[in-house]
Amino acid sequence: METKDSKYCTCLYHSANAFARVMTKMADEAFSQTGLSPSYAFLLMTVNDAPGIQPKAISRQMQLTPSTVTRLIEKMEYRGLLERKSVGRATEVFPTEKSLALKPELKKAWQSLYKQYNTILGKDEARQLTDDIYSAYAAIDN
Repeated sequence: METKDSKYCTCLYHSANAFARVMTKMADEAFSQTGLSPSYAFLLMTVNDAPGIQPKAISRQMQLTPSTVTRLIEKMEYRGLLERKSVGRATEVFPTEKSLALKPELKKAWQSLYKQYNTILGKDEARQLTDDIYSAYAAIDN
């Protein structure tokens, strides 16, 4: 689709959502080999790298609401990939052996996604776009 043909191409909302749809499709394809959606894959990567992490920290790192993180954790707990433990009033999340065994496959999928968009956009352009989008997100989210 040529953006010049869209009367909405100068609208940040429209352009951001169009870009997000394309990136979501690419991420879904990259992570399909793991049997997980990108959201679940990033959750497992987060917990695998920080066993005992609390849901609030996961929420901050993944930039998701606490209720969304809770729902994702529950689903992965049901599938035997994560487990929660109460420590006093806090809850900590741990990977299971099954989750840790997926670590190389998850990393490979993430690298595949990274390589794909770097090939399309160019490495420097992709890095700059990522930085710009995150900066805009941080400014608007405050």
